Amino acid sequence: MLHISENVSLKELNTFGVEAYARWLVTINSENDLQELFSDGRWKGVPQLIIGGGSNILFTRDFEGLVIRMNIKGISHEVKGADIFVKAGGGEVWNDLVKYCVGNGFAGVENLSLIPGTVGASPVQNIGAYGVELKDVFYSCRVFNVESGKISVFLKDDCAFGYRDSIFKKSLKGRTLITEVCYKLSAIPDINTSYGAINQELMNRGIESPDIKDISDVVSSIRVNKLPDPSTIGNAGSFFKNPVVSADEFRQLQSVFPDIVHYCLSNSTIKLAAGWLLEQSGWKGKKIGEAGTWKNQALVLVNFGNATGSDIYALSERIIEDVRNRFGVTLEREVNVI
Repeated sequence: MLHISENVSLKELNTFGVEAYARWLVTINSENDLQELFSDGRWKGVPQLIIGGGSNILFTRDFEGLVIRMNIKGISHEVKGADIFVKAGGGEVWNDLVKYCVGNGFAGVENLSLIPGTVGASPVQNIGAYGVELKDVFYSCRVFNVESGKISVFLKDDCAFGYRDSIFKKSLKGRTLITEVCYKLSAIPDINTSYGAINQELMNRGIESPDIKDISDVVSSIRVNKLPDPSTIGNAGSFFKNPVVSADEFRQLQSVFPDIVHYCLSNSTIKLAAGWLLEQSGWKGKKIGEAGTWKNQALVLVNFGNATGSDIYALSERIIEDVRNRFGVTLEREVNVI
């Protein structure tokens, strides 16, 4: 029997550590729990919010609806030649999955080490870091439809993956829950050191021929040095997406800002480094009341203690306005604001 709690604090369920209350909260440990939850139509028309690790959300108010905490566990794998298919429950901690894969010699997710959040959120956000995106290793996922009560399997082409985007953030937002994800990894590593920070750290360690454990260790070290630990300082990692501009827009920017940090996505599109834009606008390590930006990475907004979600949101508004005024580029929040 499912237990549904009422008027529950969400402070411990979001990595910003801001106070907010849920009208109702339920924890889901299996697909059967979901089918039981939605079997009688009780929640039809009631606002619903799905959370995993709470690492990509900012509460600016209480949630007057049902918060569904996904906690489905389990990791397994199947070897088919050089391909390894790894399945994980939607409630598994993402980095625990990475450790499982690296520890078993399954290549493909090592560059995604130490990204906060859960497995179930990984396709929603199409998480990415250091030259790798989730879609590069995604094979399929099991998806529960809250309207029909049925479970479907989505393959990669079904998910409409984009930069930090997917069908689950668009047409299926609020209508589906991901219960399990299957990743297609490899026993033959294709080491990705396309980011200079990885190469520099490998050089510092005297590693000339890295394996996937070396890459995972290096990426983890870089992230620890750049990003604050949410258990001590509230944050949700990168708050803004790296903006993508046209080649013409980029040439205009580069003519004014020759050192602008960028990455070529194609002949017609360029990705800008949002952290560089913030730093050049004077936002790195800035504190306004109890909210601010991290001293080692301006892209990370932090709660220094008693900031409210509204305080952090107001700070993000000021940053967006400053960057727009200086560069003519409008930043988009990566964090889900409630």
